[in-house]
Amino acid sequence: MQLINQLSQSQFKQVHAFLSERSYWSKGITAERLQAAIDNSLCFALVQNNQLIAFARVVTDCATFANLLDVFVLEPFRGMGHGKQLLDAVVTHPKLQGLRRFTLVTHDAHTLYRQFGFDDVQSPEFLMERYIPAAYKPAS
Repeated sequence: MQLINQLSQSQFKQVHAFLSERSYWSKGITAERLQAAIDNSLCFALVQNNQLIAFARVVTDCATFANLLDVFVLEPFRGMGHGKQLLDAVVTHPKLQGLRRFTLVTHDAHTLYRQFGFDDVQSPEFLMERYIPAAYKPAS
């Protein structure tokens, strides 16, 4: 098992296929938009023999703030501890130490993230967002 920060072309295609077709949060994202997101993020990929197993990316200023995004383990590799291995690499990465705030959004993995120090938002009344659910849909 190897942790890499740069995806091969075939690994990128696997990440794109998962996010655009099977994720609930990035369905429909174009390859171009995903490539721009990856280019501007700190990325983590777990691979074995060049086969992608898991992926995550972090948007950060590497000083005060980070947001964890696009975390997934491909279906055949789930339940084997790969998600925990990936998250451990993320939260222990040298560029992500000493941050004041490290955020993420999840619908269904609260128990996993709590194991790595994430918790409910302290003051949800202060949290705001500009959310555009149709952002990845083609203009008609």
